[in-house]
Amino acid sequence: MADAVTSQTLQDGDKSVVMKFTNISDGSGEAAVKKVDVSALQAQSGSGAACTGVSIQQVYYELSGMTVDLIWDASTDVVCWTLSGYGFFDFRSCGPLTNNSGGGKTGDLMFTTTGHSSGDRYSILLKMGKSYE
Repeated sequence: MADAVTSQTLQDGDKSVVMKFTNISDGSGEAAVKKVDVSALQAQSGSGAACTGVSIQQVYYELSGMTVDLIWDASTDVVCWTLSGYGFFDFRSCGPLTNNSGGGKTGDLMFTTTGHSSGDRYSILLKMGKSYE
């Protein structure tokens, strides 16, 4: 059996994307699971340019019994932020969290859960800016 997970795109426009993720764990957890696939996001209207990356502007989250690492996908993955408990982060005033991974950067965002056991759960909402480099 596997964790019961959902990923929803709530809004996908030229400048931003809003996505919601949930997980009810069976104890197996998630390890570097791609949650934001930039190649699947809407292309820029007008130019048709494909989205090549996202930056995290806001995070709303509620976790019970586990932590979640938000990870930039690259040849050597980079942990962007670790969530535990519940709360809200607004990174807009200091600049969004941008992908600082090095070689092999894909622009994608992955999740890894730690400390998970059966019945633990998370709900995470991410508001992200889009880039077309």
